[in-house]
Amino acid sequence: MAKRRNLKKTSTIVIFLLAFTTVFAPLPSTLPNSLKPYKHHHHHQLVPARKFEIANDMFWKDSEPFRIIGGDLHYFRTLPQYWEDRLLRAKALGLNAIQTYVPWNLHEPKEGQLDFDGIADILSFLELCHKLDLLVMLRPGPYICAEWDFGGFPAWLLTKEPAITLRSSDPRYLALVDSWWGVLLPKIAHLLYHKGGPIIMVQIENEFGSYGDDKDYLHHLINLARSHLGDDIILYTTDGGTTYTLTRGTIQGDAVFSAVDFSTGEDPWPIFKMQKLFNAPGKSPPLSAEFYTGWLTHWGESIAKTDATSTASSLENILSKNGSAVLYMAHGGTNFGFYSGANAAEESQYDADLTSYDYDAPISESGDVDGAKFNALRGVIAKYSATSLPPVPLNNKKTGYGHIQLEKTSALFDIDLSTKAIESENPISMEAAGQMFGFLLYASEYTAKGKGSTLSIPKVHDRAQVYVTCLSEDKRGKPHYVGTINRWSNKPVYLPNAECSSTTRLFILVENMGRINYGQYLFDSKGILSAVYLDGKPLLKWKMLPIPLSNLNEAPKNNLSFNNSVSARKTRPGVSIKEPAFYSGNFIVDKVTDTYMSFNGWGKGVAFVNNFNIGRYWPSFGPQCNLYVPAPVLRPGNNVLVILELESPEPKLVVNSVDRSDFTCGSNLLKLRQL
Repeated sequence: MAKRRNLKKTSTIVIFLLAFTTVFAPLPSTLPNSLKPYKHHHHHQLVPARKFEIANDMFWKDSEPFRIIGGDLHYFRTLPQYWEDRLLRAKALGLNAIQTYVPWNLHEPKEGQLDFDGIADILSFLELCHKLDLLVMLRPGPYICAEWDFGGFPAWLLTKEPAITLRSSDPRYLALVDSWWGVLLPKIAHLLYHKGGPIIMVQIENEFGSYGDDKDYLHHLINLARSHLGDDIILYTTDGGTTYTLTRGTIQGDAVFSAVDFSTGEDPWPIFKMQKLFNAPGKSPPLSAEFYTGWLTHWGESIAKTDATSTASSLENILSKNGSAVLYMAHGGTNFGFYSGANAAEESQYDADLTSYDYDAPISESGDVDGAKFNALRGVIAKYSATSLPPVPLNNKKTGYGHIQLEKTSALFDIDLSTKAIESENPISMEAAGQMFGFLLYASEYTAKGKGSTLSIPKVHDRAQVYVTCLSEDKRGKPHYVGTINRWSNKPVYLPNAECSSTTRLFILVENMGRINYGQYLFDSKGILSAVYLDGKPLLKWKMLPIPLSNLNEAPKNNLSFNNSVSARKTRPGVSIKEPAFYSGNFIVDKVTDTYMSFNGWGKGVAFVNNFNIGRYWPSFGPQCNLYVPAPVLRPGNNVLVILELESPEPKLVVNSVDRSDFTCGSNLLKLRQL
C-alpha cells in the first residue's frame, strides 16, 4: 500500500490479562467452546485437470477467459467462527476471489514456536474458501505491511545481534525467511489450484519497489517459492503504479507477473498500459491488486470515509474494459490484541492505528452489508459478473447488555518488584527484556535535590508515564504521577522534590502502541532506547519488570506477584486517581450476539472479555469510542470484563455494553474525514 501512503499524511494500537486470582474474580482458563476453530480436513480424491494461467493479456481458468473480481479479507482479523459468515457476505458482494496476507508474527510469535491453531489456522480458512467456491490470492510476505504490527515480521527479529537487515539479501535474514517459508509453503502446497485447491496466485514480498531495489532478495524469494510450490503456480508482485516503483519492485521476464495498485479515482488505463512494460508480451492482464474501498485511521484523527458513488464509479472504469480488481478491503475486521501497526513519516512523527480496522469497507467491521458502499459496489459488480449474485444476508444481530459495574482489583504499582525483575546498569529495550508487546515497567532510584529535577528520555518508544514515590517505610505510599513523555512530542518532565527522608523511587511505565509497518523506520524497537537523564546526567541502575499480558491467540498468563497488603485497597465509584490499575466486572448475557464495549469517560487502556483481548481503547484521544466484541467471545450467563486503565477511570467505574460502533470520541476538532 505504498502508493496511497504518499497521497496524504494520516495521523497514526490479544491478550487477556491473566487471571490474577488474588486480585480479581477468577476467570475461565480456556476460551469458550464457541471459539474452537473451524476444523480442516485433507481430501486427496482425484480431480479433473485444472489450470489457472495468463495468456493474451488475460487470465484463463480451465481454458476459459476469467476476470478476477476479488477482495481482501484477512483471516487473522476475524474470529474463525465468523470466517464463513464473512466469506458468504463477500460472495453476496459479487466477489469470486479472496486475497489475504499471512502474518509471520502471528504464526511464529517466538522463534521456533509455530502456531497454526485458532485464528492462526490458515489451512481451515483456505479450505473454507474452497468449499465456498472462492479462489485465493495468497500474500505470504515475508513482509506484509497491512497496518499490522511490524509489517508482519516477528518482534524477535529485533533481538538478533548484530542487527539483521530486513527486506534484503542479508544472508542471516534470508536464512530466517528460508526457515519460515520452509514450514508455511509446504503446508499450503496441496491447496494450489492445479492440485485441486483454491490458490491461483502467490505474491512475492509486498510493494517492494516503494522500499528498495535489492533484486537478489527478490530472486531468492522467487527461487524459494518455486522450490516449495513448483512451476505451475502464478507468482506475482504488487507495486505502486509508477515507473519508479515498478522498476525497483518487479522482475523482468515471465517468471513473475507484475500487478499494480494506485489511488482510487486515478485513471487506471494509463497505469495498466505502463504495467505492460514490466511484464512479458501477452502476460499483462490489467489488475489492480489493491483497489482501495476506504482508508485507515490513526488515533487522534477523525474517522476516514470515502464516497460510495465515486468508489463504485472508479471500479466500473476498470471492469467495463475487461480489467480485474481486488478490493482493499472487502472486509477490514479488527486488530485484536496488540497487533495494530503504526506509521511514521519521520522518526518522531509516530501515528498508531486504531483497534478497529473497519476501513470504511463495503462489509463493515461487524459484517454489516446494508451500507451505501456495499450496495453501490454490488450494483457495479453485478453488471460484469459471469454468474448471478447470491442474495444478501441479513446483518448479524447486535445487543447492548447495559451497564457493567467495575471494581478496582489491583493497582499496577502493587506489583512486587523483588521478583522477576531484570537488573541492568542502563535501561534495556522491551525486546531485550523478552516483552514483545504491551508494557514494560522501568524502576530506578535517585536522591532529590533542591526544588526538583528535570527528567528527559531522548528516545522512548512509544509512550512513557512517569511516577515518583518515597522508598522509606514511614512515607511509603502510592507513586505520584508527574507526567508523560510521548515519542511524537518528546518533552522533559519536571520531577518535584517529594521530600523523602531517603531516596526517591522513579517508575516509568512504557507502552508499546504498535510497531511501524511501513517505510524506512520499520526497524522499530520498543521501550526506553537511550539513557535516561536527570538534570542532564545519566541515571543508572535500573530494574525492568515485564507486564505479562497475553496477545492474540495466546493462552492466559499468570506471572505477576502482588503485595496483598496493598492490593486489598478498593477504589469506590467517584474516586479519580491518575494511576494505572486493573478493574473487573461481571455482566449477564441472556442471548449471545455481537456487542460493543463503550469506554466513554475512561482514559486509555486495554480490555479483555472472557480471557480474550478485544484491543486498546483511547476515547480521550479518539476517534474510536467502542470496541467490537464478536458473539463467539461471549457465553450465555455470566461474562467477565477486565481492563487495564492507564490514566483516569470513569468516575462511576461503569463501562456500557452497547449495540453499535461509535467513532466520535476525542477532540471536538475531530470531524468526519472525507477522502
